Amino acid sequence: MKYDVVVIGASAGGLTATISAKKFYPNRSVLIIRKENVNMVPCGIPYIFGTLKSVDDDILPVEKFLEPLGVDILMDEVTEIDPRAKLVRTASGKEIAWEKLVLATGSKPAKPDFPGSELEGVYTVPKDYEYLKVLHRKVAESEKIVIVGGGFIALEVGDEMRKLGKDVTLIVRSRLLRSSFDPEFSKMVEERLREVGINIVYGQVERLVGDGKVERVKLVDGTEVPTDLVILSTGYRPNAELAVKAGLKVTRYGIWTDEYMRTSHPDIFAVGDCVEHRDFFTGKPYGLMLASTATFEARIAGANLFKLQIVRENRRTIGVYSTNVAGLTLAAAGLTEKAAKKEGFEVIVGYGKGPDKHPAKFPDTSMVTIKLIFSRDRGAILGAQIAGGKSVGEMINILALAIQKRLTASELYTLQIATHPLLTASPVGYQVVKAAEDALAKLRMGN
Repeated sequence: MKYDVVVIGASAGGLTATISAKKFYPNRSVLIIRKENVNMVPCGIPYIFGTLKSVDDDILPVEKFLEPLGVDILMDEVTEIDPRAKLVRTASGKEIAWEKLVLATGSKPAKPDFPGSELEGVYTVPKDYEYLKVLHRKVAESEKIVIVGGGFIALEVGDEMRKLGKDVTLIVRSRLLRSSFDPEFSKMVEERLREVGINIVYGQVERLVGDGKVERVKLVDGTEVPTDLVILSTGYRPNAELAVKAGLKVTRYGIWTDEYMRTSHPDIFAVGDCVEHRDFFTGKPYGLMLASTATFEARIAGANLFKLQIVRENRRTIGVYSTNVAGLTLAAAGLTEKAAKKEGFEVIVGYGKGPDKHPAKFPDTSMVTIKLIFSRDRGAILGAQIAGGKSVGEMINILALAIQKRLTASELYTLQIATHPLLTASPVGYQVVKAAEDALAKLRMGN
């Protein structure tokens, strides 16, 4: 069989690429190949352990999105890509010809090779429905749970298990969310997690100990933490094996692509976690594994499969993050102050703080703290970090656009905004404007 477009992978990136391909090229035949019988909503996985009632509450309804568009869906595993013949081969023996191919093969947990990691009761957090069903059951049977890691997934999973009344311990090497936030924000989330009863232990794991089943986690300094179950949440790595076998250019961070998500083969595109990204400010390659980034890249790829019709003005990637743990929303975009200084930028930092409704007596009002990082030379925004209530989730998107458009502290200071007592901070104390004002004052004073 032959298709104009074949997409491998049906998670956020693959699904979005397929939809975009069909929207922009409605007369083209499109096939999506999915390895899993059931796909999960990636960012919803941590919540199957608490807020959601079951693993089934986090299913991504692939058919609902694609069948009305006339997309064909194949349940199979691609085992080989032949770029010269323009074929994919599957585990069931099928050969499928394509004119354009999109790789959206995602990522998988990086499992550290601690001694004892093969013991029963040691798990990771993959996007695998059947695996997660087993893990969900094991969590229900456990009382003491140790999570190794201090990133978003570790914190979200730990907070959800805490809601079930579990005794949760996070083992962290340095500080929480260190890649995305500066120390003062790491401290905020640490204090909140301790307040709700999550144990945080700093140290490096030496080994997992147990007789057949994990019983303790031993740290390098000799500390031992008893446990019924261990979850290793130490990052993810790109699923790039198919690309490697096909002879495409692949780096340690994933599949190489140009700004239109074309790989080293002009008719093969790649999007999402399996792809190498390049930092918006420095151009340095790095790994970035976010569903929001995957869908952005998928829309670029899908629209430009057969001709370049959506111009990508910004050719690099901004990391934009948000999470909510223990009732505290945290969000970040761009460079941290520490990362900016490490790259050689001279920076000015502005702070703004205040309630997200006015007056602050309204129910569900939260205190919002914002930190903006600007370059000293022209005051261009380099990064943003926010902590507070739910309003933070959309506020960071505004700041990501500001970074993308290289706005200055002066432009943010003169930002024209809509406000309402029930919906936003006061126009007198709007945190973005106040943080820009703080930075401008420091620039004017030469601080």
